[in-house]
Amino acid sequence: MTFTSLGLSPNLCLAAERAGWLRPTPIQEKGIPFILQGRDVLATAATGSGKTAAYGLGLLHLLQSRHVLQTSQSSASSSPSASHISVQNKKAPHSTRRNTSILVIVPTRELAVQVGQVFKELVLTSSQSVSDSQANSQHLKVSQALRVATVFGGVSINPQMLALRGGADIVVATPGRLLDLVDHNALQLDSVAHLVLDEVDRLLDLGFMEELNRVLTLLPSKRQNLWFSATFDDALQPLADSMLREPAHIAIAGPATNDSAHPAIQQRAIVIDEKKRTLLLRHFFTQEKWKQVLVFVATRYASEHVANKLYQAGIYATALHGEMSQGARQTVLQEFKDARWEVLVTTDLAARGIDIAKLPTVVNYDLPRSATDYIHRMGRTGRAGEKGEVLSFVTVATLAHWKLIQKRQGAELSLEVMEGFAPTDTPPPTPKLNDGTGGIKGRRLSKKDKLRGLKGG
Repeated sequence: MTFTSLGLSPNLCLAAERAGWLRPTPIQEKGIPFILQGRDVLATAATGSGKTAAYGLGLLHLLQSRHVLQTSQSSASSSPSASHISVQNKKAPHSTRRNTSILVIVPTRELAVQVGQVFKELVLTSSQSVSDSQANSQHLKVSQALRVATVFGGVSINPQMLALRGGADIVVATPGRLLDLVDHNALQLDSVAHLVLDEVDRLLDLGFMEELNRVLTLLPSKRQNLWFSATFDDALQPLADSMLREPAHIAIAGPATNDSAHPAIQQRAIVIDEKKRTLLLRHFFTQEKWKQVLVFVATRYASEHVANKLYQAGIYATALHGEMSQGARQTVLQEFKDARWEVLVTTDLAARGIDIAKLPTVVNYDLPRSATDYIHRMGRTGRAGEKGEVLSFVTVATLAHWKLIQKRQGAELSLEVMEGFAPTDTPPPTPKLNDGTGGIKGRRLSKKDKLRGLKGG
């Protein structure tokens, strides 16, 4: 299967080749034809499987084709045969403001930056000539003219408003900032023909339902809706039923399978005392010769604390968390991608949508809150057919939670004990709930019972 066989224009096939995508991944192979047909799509596929490229290539083809058709019709209407129309009958020049045709809504700033970059690179590379055919030449001219805008909160709105002067053909946005720009009359959504909700489950997890509903009221009722995510909770089904029109359902196996597109990610679980986890990280760097590792922790304080400890031990480590400014976060991420840091210690801020090419190792220093979060953390490695490894540190206190994650995943990893790091912590005491002193409704002694006890019954 090739991108050409999926029906994409030659210049987009070239763009895919220049991006290093030699053949379609399963989500692209199944998703792009439905997108080109104008169908609504509900797709689930593992992180790193190529979801962004799937809807990016498909929608750009539709947008370019539509612009080519409009250009042809415009050329026909302005042909010499129509030159007899009097000057008095000509309308005033219409506004040159671009209509937004593609709207992509994402839950986080980092994902917005990543998706926006994919669109910009596809537009740029697809604007370079691959043949002299007239049809392709028209697609190239359209691609050269397309404008992509990426907007998100946490930074000043003024530069984004300036960037949107004259409009944008493609907008990638977080919900809150999108509505801010609409309120400032910097953006109009009444011409959107294609709506993409990327990581739709996370949009609702973060409480964006109210903003999302408001956005939907601003869009034309006739549009193409595309839902893409690594996971899909049953709680989303009512919204999907009300929003999607006879959608094509696509479900691609996760990264733990042994198919050709997703080689197995090696998963390991190591039981360790809580206070020895940083020492174990240092041990792995020495013994395994780690070069680039993404370490997940539970809190901002932990990200800075662990990063500082590693740095003091001679390991180039830095922290990433939500309380950093957007500029600082983007700088740290780019530096990590450029291999200027060996370790990035982060909260779940980086668990979704962050694409770090060929990242070999992910460490769950603190276990994720849910099996879904585990899947997204794991998806940072083993992307685009590369091999990867995930290590989870399991303490005595988190053992029950680890078993729950494994159960919901339908997996069972054996717990390893590293030589020299055998755990010595004891399980926390089980609270006594049935001793008659309270803790269970209906079992607490009444005042009368206590008085009887004092009087000897």
